[in-house]
Amino acid sequence: MPTVAVYNTAGEQVSEIQLNDKLFGAPIRSDLMHQVVLQYLAARRAGTHKVKNRSEVAGGGRKPWRQKGTGRARQGSTRSPQWKGGGVVFGPTPRSYAFSVPKKVRRLALYSALSSKVADGKVIVLDGLNIEQPKTKDMVAILNNLNLKKALILDGEKKQPAYLSTRNIEGVKYMDANGVNVYELLRHEHLVLTKDAVAKVEEVFA
Repeated sequence: MPTVAVYNTAGEQVSEIQLNDKLFGAPIRSDLMHQVVLQYLAARRAGTHKVKNRSEVAGGGRKPWRQKGTGRARQGSTRSPQWKGGGVVFGPTPRSYAFSVPKKVRRLALYSALSSKVADGKVIVLDGLNIEQPKTKDMVAILNNLNLKKALILDGEKKQPAYLSTRNIEGVKYMDANGVNVYELLRHEHLVLTKDAVAKVEEVFA
């Protein structure tokens, strides 16, 4: 079982904790993590791109000139694709980019992401994160005590003062342990978990 140090908010080591080997000591599968990150980003795409084809462009109801005798090429509408202001051929239309990934793959990718943080020595466990009032400078002080700049902070449950104290700090994100995902784990350099978050992650995902 991986063992990591437990710190307080002053940056002092107070104890050690053993992490679940299934979650934090799993084989690191970069292929699965890549697949899940692609799925996450694809699902975030709006897919609202839209152009008008010749049936949707306004105007062009009348044939611009007679079929024969003018010496010009025959035309049926001024809204055909070859005309200025005409419709677009095979242009983008609204669609969803989301695709599914098996639940087992998603779970193994999460194990890999958590384990990679432990393997790289990028996991810090806090004995608690008690912020009474939403003050950014308080959270900055805690991060400075821990020598952190870019970090994902997981708590057992989302506390509003801690969330409000974190949201203006660039490169730092605070979230509920229930919402942890591969994309956010890989996007941030360090992973900070409270002891409550460790228990929640092991309860939900182990």
